[in-house]
Amino acid sequence: MIDTMILQPAVALMIWTMIMWVWMYATRIPAMNKAPDIEAPAKLVGTTGSELRSKLPEKVNWKADNYNHLHEQPTLFYAVTVVLAIIGAGDGPNALLAWIYVGLRVAHSLVQVTANKVMVRFVLFALSSVVLIALIGKATLILLV
Repeated sequence: MIDTMILQPAVALMIWTMIMWVWMYATRIPAMNKAPDIEAPAKLVGTTGSELRSKLPEKVNWKADNYNHLHEQPTLFYAVTVVLAIIGAGDGPNALLAWIYVGLRVAHSLVQVTANKVMVRFVLFALSSVVLIALIGKATLILLV
């Protein structure tokens, strides 16, 4: 029996990722237009984000960094939530852990895109990693035992 409760936090993190996408471009495009050594954004050809990094303010780059981070470790989160939903273990404590993971990732994003305090980010990342490990561990125990 599929238990979809755990998919709610997964969708919430997807929504947050798209909010970060909007925030990233809402700051990046105006910064590109203001930068004296960047050709008009509409005329750029073959430029990568890494080439633009040195030409944009760090506070603008922080949003792009975070958007990229939301496509790294959270991919495991999405996978484990689907696995737990499919095996009927997506409710109760597992759903709560998933919401905790999402809350920690949103907090991590907000720290990174505003103050970008590395130790605060690290603590939030480490805590979210422990929660993710717990979810993966629970899925492993259910499937292998």
